[in-house]
Parts: sequence; C-alpha cells; structure tokens
Amino acid sequence: MMMATQRVFVSGKVQGVGYQDYMVRKAREHGVVGWVRNTRDGRVEMLASGEDEAVAAFIESSRQGPMFCRVDSVEADPDSEKPAKGFTKRFAA
Repeated sequence: MMMATQRVFVSGKVQGVGYQDYMVRKAREHGVVGWVRNTRDGRVEMLASGEDEAVAAFIESSRQGPMFCRVDSVEADPDSEKPAKGFTKRFAA
C-alpha cells in the first residue's frame, strides 16, 4: 500500500460557501488525514495524506464542492509535511 501526501490549492468561489466543511466531510469519507484553510488571496489550501487511491479520490472530490461554490482550478503537488491524525480546519494563512 503506497502512501501519498499532496498539497492542494483550489481557486474559484471557495471561501464563505461551506467549502471547507464539505472537504472535511470528504476527507472522512475517503480516510484522508490533513487540514484545510483559506488563504489571503481567496484560494483554499489543503494538505491531504493517505493511501494513493484515497488521496486521488479526495482531490477529485475537491473539484466539485458544495452547492454555492465554483471551482475554477485545482493544483496538487507532492509534499513532505506529515499531518497529524484526523482532518481539521485551520485559521487562514
């Protein structure tokens, strides 16, 4: 079983529309650990760690989002940070 950690930046209408809570639910569904937070430039940043397939499915779900959001782009790159247990919301960076 291969483990992966990805840092993900999501652009669009993703702040103030329940996007972070949506991604916390998706992380739990996919068994992914990490965190999500807003950035000052209007994007959402996430760190997702878990089995390769779970992380890939989590990133794929980030392209959808809740009803009132609009995702314009998703950028994901491998990362070496090791998140703690669970998946949490963090304060804006």
